[in-house]
Order: sequence, then C-alpha cells, then structure tokens
Amino acid sequence: MLSRDDVFNELGIGPVWRLRETPASPISALDSRPSAPTFTWDTLAEAVARCTACKLSATRTQGVLGVGDRNADWLIIGEAPGADEDRLGEPFVGQAGKLLDAMLASIGLTRGDNVYITNVLKSRPPGNRNPAPDEVAACRPYLLAQIELIQPKLILALGRFAAQSLLDTDEAIGRLRGRVHQFQGVPLVVTYHPAYLLRTLPDKARAWEDLCLARRTYASLTSES
Repeated sequence: MLSRDDVFNELGIGPVWRLRETPASPISALDSRPSAPTFTWDTLAEAVARCTACKLSATRTQGVLGVGDRNADWLIIGEAPGADEDRLGEPFVGQAGKLLDAMLASIGLTRGDNVYITNVLKSRPPGNRNPAPDEVAACRPYLLAQIELIQPKLILALGRFAAQSLLDTDEAIGRLRGRVHQFQGVPLVVTYHPAYLLRTLPDKARAWEDLCLARRTYASLTSES
C-alpha cells in the first residue's frame, strides 16, 4: 500500500508540504502557508484519492476533496464527509446538503457559483464519529492547499469541530459565533453545522444571524476593493 509520501513523490509534490509534517498541534500548523501552491488541482485530487496517511483510508469508499468554484470568494468548511458524501464523492449532500443550499440561497449564493465547499477531513470517520487528531494532521496539507489555490475572501466555518480546528481553540461554538475571526488574514465567520440545525430547530434563527454577519463582512470587503 502506498504511503502519502509515496503518492507525493509520484505526483512530483515538492518538499514544502512535507516540512509541515514535523510534530505540531494538528491545527496550529495551519497558520503557515507557502509563497505559492505546490499542488495543482489535478495533483491535489489524485493525492486525496490515493491517500493512505491515516486509518480512515481502510474504511472509506473514496476521498472527498470538495466541490464548487475554484476561484470562489466564499470558502465553506465543514467537519468531515458523512455516509452520503462518502458514497457520492461530494461534500454536503443529503438533507444537510439541502439545508446548506437553502442557507446559501438566503444570502444570495448558489452552490458552485462563487462558492467552494469542503471539509477539514477528506475521508469519512466510521459512524460519523469526531475526527481524531492524527486524522486532522493527515489531511492538513490538503486543506492548506485548497485555501492556497482558492484564495478566498471569506471563510464560513460550519459547526464546532471545523471552527475549533481552524481557530485552534476549544471555545464553545456559542462563544465563537457572532464575531469575525481571522484565518491567515482571511475573515472567518462561525455558524452551526446544517446537520445540527436539522436536530435543533431553534438555533436556525442564530444561524441566520451568522449568515447576515458573513454577508455584511463580505460586502464590506468587496466595497473596499
């Protein structure tokens, strides 16, 4: 079985990404980025498809890189693929995906049009359990590459895990939402995961507040440019 380094070597991926594999917290290493992307979209997709860097490669159906506009201003980041995503190879499908599409539509956005959607993890954890630190670390180069390639103007983090991972914090999502954070100089807004909102209807009103904050933040950024 090929290791991730074997895959990287075959694809001609430079050493800059392997330098990030030095021991560090799974999240804080997200704060550094190279001056130019080492991955291309083609090599990134192939690396994710062939990756065996963690134990999830043995239980997943396929790696799920992401979907949408590769030049998007809006980058939507969730936690990990679920069963439907693992089967279809696309993030946020099923009922949670339909709700995400409705959330985006409420602020004038459409999946695939100035929007790119991905997850912190590219492989489904069995039983949809929370990702383990080593799994986050294994996927870290892929998420960094996506951010570098897309160069988004705004990041919308969906759910506690994505928010805590990107912001390197253990603060509750209730304390993280309602304000604009920064990730590598990109404004980041936190809201609830659509799957959570399907179970907790009263928090849809709070999610709407978060979406309005994201829309105002984006509008201020585009008016300045």
